[in-house]
Amino acid sequence: MRRNPLGGSGLEVSILGFGAMHLNDDRVGDAEAGRLLNAVLDLGVNLVDTARGYGLSEERIGRHLSWRRRDFVLSTKVGYGIPGFDDWSYDCIVAGVDAALARMRCERIDIVHLHSCPQHVLARGDVIHALESCRDAGKVGVVAYSGDNEEIDFAINCGRFGAVQTSISVCDQVNFAQRLQALKAGGVGVIAKRPLAGAVWIRPQRPDDQAEGAYWDRWQAMGLDSVLSGIDATELALRFVAHCPLVSSSIVGTRSLAHFERNLRIVEKGALADEQVELIRAAFRQHGRDWRGLI
Repeated sequence: MRRNPLGGSGLEVSILGFGAMHLNDDRVGDAEAGRLLNAVLDLGVNLVDTARGYGLSEERIGRHLSWRRRDFVLSTKVGYGIPGFDDWSYDCIVAGVDAALARMRCERIDIVHLHSCPQHVLARGDVIHALESCRDAGKVGVVAYSGDNEEIDFAINCGRFGAVQTSISVCDQVNFAQRLQALKAGGVGVIAKRPLAGAVWIRPQRPDDQAEGAYWDRWQAMGLDSVLSGIDATELALRFVAHCPLVSSSIVGTRSLAHFERNLRIVEKGALADEQVELIRAAFRQHGRDWRGLI
């Protein structure tokens, strides 16, 4: 599978990454989770993304992939949920990294993000300093931020992050142009989350989820049916994001290996035609002047 540099970090990540958020509970059995994780690596994927907030996910990655630690780039997110520590404090960040190391049975995590940390907390500086201290201690490779909007602007301008993870899809294009160009110019790697926008085009009715409901509204407003011309919406959406030259990797989460294999086959078809990309961009520009990035 094609791999791209993650900014100036020295890491290379597969064009399609695996999001382990769906391995968070008993809807996926432990043995099934292990088979899925190992099968994904066998397909050539080398980026596995998780978070403290994803329940059993970190623990299962440790149990089933620690023996293959050299085979993949490991990414997680911290900032909250550590007993005995205030969320979004220096000590909580350090304890969160230590807890993730223990749960995932490793000595170093390649990428650690501050997970949707509010802008005023970022500006305070201590949580970033905490991750930098973990990096200096050899526990963390890349200090990163996961989020959108004003927080991404702060991440660009402060110059202290080596990578960001942010929402990019046909329904969420506010990061294109200036933001992504600025990140690339600063040597910051970009990981796209929610590249399929919840696949809202397959929903007969508006989803109740706040973000997916907003994506559903945007899809209806943009009227992209004319752009499809023989390509289904899922393929259009995934190829649009995965082959954006400013994106290092696109994270796709699923409980189904068959679904992931389908997404991989789609990505391997290559980029959309330039005309299709411009039509998608133009539809967003026309209707999305006030649309914000969705977490």
